[in-house]
Amino acid sequence: MKKTPITIAATLVAATIVTACATGGAPSAANVEKLADSMVKSAFRAEGIATTDRVTAIDETLKECNAADAAGKPLDPAVAKRLEAANLKTVKWPSDGKFLGDWKAGEKLAQSGRGMTWTDKSTKTADNGGNCYNCHQIAKEEISFGTIGPSLYNYGKMRGVSDPNSAAAKPIVEYTWGKIWNAKAYNACSNMPRAGHAGILDEQQIRNIVALLLDPQSPVNK
Repeated sequence: MKKTPITIAATLVAATIVTACATGGAPSAANVEKLADSMVKSAFRAEGIATTDRVTAIDETLKECNAADAAGKPLDPAVAKRLEAANLKTVKWPSDGKFLGDWKAGEKLAQSGRGMTWTDKSTKTADNGGNCYNCHQIAKEEISFGTIGPSLYNYGKMRGVSDPNSAAAKPIVEYTWGKIWNAKAYNACSNMPRAGHAGILDEQQIRNIVALLLDPQSPVNK
């Protein structure tokens, strides 16, 4: 049977663990991390517009959160605070000062998971979807949605936003924008994609999703 990169890397990991156990020890964390990194690099390849930097380009935030997850411990609060502050600095606020777009366009984005796969040809963010329903409930009528993230139904209403253009709503509007742009600015180890920061969605797309969440006429707030 022909060995694939995955089976080769897995064999190396197994051999290292067996050797360590046979000598009465355990593989060091550094060795396990090195082998895991080798597995990732061996198992993934560039295909079309999907390049390997998606799994190999790990910034400090991901590195610290991955390490905490592997250790089975929460991220140190001081480290989390520092990483969140660094991520907040990456948030790009709307260039024209307008936070809300068209909620109807936002609804289409929320339901679309298209874009950025190896079969896609376009690298334009305008061709991507938000894939929000993969993790959240948004509208009451939606019966198929993920539960990795909290329900967003009545998102604006529950936060007292009756006029998203008012001064009173400004903190929630800005938080919503920032959370979509870079969720790790508010929770360092959030599972939510950094949609704006990672170039998944552009400024206008984020405006439209903010409108979906906060416009009183949106099905989210009905």
